[in-house]
Amino acid sequence: MPDAIYKSPPLGVPDLSPVTTSTLRTALRRGWRDFMAAPVFGLFFASIYVLAGLIMLYVTRITGQAYWLIFAAIGFPLIGPFAAVGLYEVSRRLEENRPLDWRGILGVVAYQRNRQLPSICAIIIMVFLFWFFIAHMIFALFLGLSTMTNISSSYEVYLTANGLMMLAVGTAVGAALSALLFAITVISLPLLLDREVDFVTAMITSFGVVRSSPGPLLIWALLIASVTLVSLIPFFLGLFVTLPLFGHATWHLYRQIASN
Repeated sequence: MPDAIYKSPPLGVPDLSPVTTSTLRTALRRGWRDFMAAPVFGLFFASIYVLAGLIMLYVTRITGQAYWLIFAAIGFPLIGPFAAVGLYEVSRRLEENRPLDWRGILGVVAYQRNRQLPSICAIIIMVFLFWFFIAHMIFALFLGLSTMTNISSSYEVYLTANGLMMLAVGTAVGAALSALLFAITVISLPLLLDREVDFVTAMITSFGVVRSSPGPLLIWALLIASVTLVSLIPFFLGLFVTLPLFGHATWHLYRQIASN
């Protein structure tokens, strides 16, 4: 790839300082600033996931299996990091006062296929698919023998003892998988774009940052999860704001704690 589009990143993991609540506030402020400075890029990357959500909703409706939408709504934030790479590059270019052009930004995103990003993306996909497999098993375990003429019109089954237990267990498992995914990606994804490191090291580094700053990063995770879930209503349209905001903000979160 030409140097005008992509230059070799520095080697190794930088020294990382702890995350504080002040770090989070600054990251959100700078993330919003970047979104307002280049909204077309944020809307473009977000549109991919809005479209995916609408397709998921359509498939759920035509199959008559509405319970899948519940699990999809919980699991949907698991794939959010895929939208981030292009947003990171936009923020990096704004930070360095470099031009924002589609060829350059999409070129950098495309070039990641030759680096470590596909490996960590494969892990994210595996976690997402594993969640759907587990969700199906949880449903079958608790409600597989329930009498239902049509799951789409039998919502009262969720208010039974088995239904409530299914929702509780499914929520707990989904939260655990989301927490794991958050821990291994919150720093690793911007790190992989910024530095030349292997994906295992990047995930371990990200997990280590979460361990060293559990309080602030728990707040960050809960904020992302709650706002993203709310933005799914109606018709995933809130993702047009949520994904760009948190994508840009996560880059600035990483940049604040990374020593050059």
